[in-house]
Amino acid sequence: MKRLMLVLLAVILWTAVAASGAFRGWWLTPIAPKGDARAFMDAAIAMADAQSRGNIAIVLMRDGEVFAETFEPSVDSVDRDTRFPLASMSKWFAAYGVMQLVQAGTIDLDAPVSTYLKQWKLPVGTFNNDSVTVRRLLSHTAGLTDGLGFGDYTADETLPSTDASLRQPRASSGGAATIAVGQAPGSAWKYSGGGYLVLQALVEDVTGKRFAEWMQQAVLDPLGMHRSSYAFIGGLDNASKSYDSAGKQVASYQYAAAAATGLSASAHDLVTFAQAQLQAEGGRPQLLSRSNVEAMRQPHGRMFGAGIWGLGVMLYAPTSSGAFVFGHDGSNTPAINSSMRINPDNGDAIIVLVTGNKTLASSIGYEWTLWQTGLPDFLMFDRAISSAIVPLILGLVCIAVIVALVHVRQRRMARGSA
Repeated sequence: MKRLMLVLLAVILWTAVAASGAFRGWWLTPIAPKGDARAFMDAAIAMADAQSRGNIAIVLMRDGEVFAETFEPSVDSVDRDTRFPLASMSKWFAAYGVMQLVQAGTIDLDAPVSTYLKQWKLPVGTFNNDSVTVRRLLSHTAGLTDGLGFGDYTADETLPSTDASLRQPRASSGGAATIAVGQAPGSAWKYSGGGYLVLQALVEDVTGKRFAEWMQQAVLDPLGMHRSSYAFIGGLDNASKSYDSAGKQVASYQYAAAAATGLSASAHDLVTFAQAQLQAEGGRPQLLSRSNVEAMRQPHGRMFGAGIWGLGVMLYAPTSSGAFVFGHDGSNTPAINSSMRINPDNGDAIIVLVTGNKTLASSIGYEWTLWQTGLPDFLMFDRAISSAIVPLILGLVCIAVIVALVHVRQRRMARGSA
């Protein structure tokens, strides 16, 4: 029995070590040598060549400036000014706009959002709606349990108002959805697209302008992002067409939840935005103070105790300084994927925009985070866990061999003493 307990303890300990090593990147190998940006870009292009079925743009930045870029392989003629749909990356820009209102003193991060809402109110429920603050909406910790995913609108449909969308949102799942508080605000992180539709209403109610109009005037134009728009991408010049995962061209869609998923932008507009996050020099306009930009990167949402979400930004993995690689990914039907990630320690960044593959941008972004930090990002924990399978099995085989050898030795000793 004692021997069995020791074996069981060894198995448990090695399983814990293998799993812990997975989240520390022990079993993962970056696609390029650390610090070799050219090798990384070549590897990213190889991934694009193998997996892209539509259009793609990849920009690699070093120390705040463009190091390399590629727009191949693309079905259409794509360049640095081609507009791509950003899907949920739109939330980062919405948060940036909300933080401008915070900086101006127009709204308070920790005030109940109901203080500012005029056109719509949270449904009364079990939990205290006054605990739904702007800060918690930005960080997906407000207790909203809608899980939206906003559905598509065709080019010939008229988009509903923000108020109408809040009352009856069109979900990407096709089912019914309600934007309401379903768990105690502040108790846990839970992704809520509906929370960003609430923030869209907040912006409209405090500014007196439509969300898209205010964002264009207050954020995009002042930053010099002139190839970015909330307008229907199918009606814009030099815009990527939409493709499914097989490379078949399909219709482009529009979205009622502009703050959550409605922005399109060019690769080089996103370079401009990345430089604004880094507070780059050279006369570029900076709308937010450094302290407010850095406040967005402080962890509020957590998973398994690890910080994964700030105020509108994803916190992919810790950096050596104790900060986080930050940014946002986006995904939408039929096969739209976007990713932008920034390492504040060195000013490096990557931007990947894809139509025609559901996961390619996020996969390249994941490889970049691993290459930068040696750590897997939280969006791809499944890959980290998978990386532990072979070491776990090898370790268990070693334990089994050691147990067998000990058993054989003891039997020989028993026969010798007899």
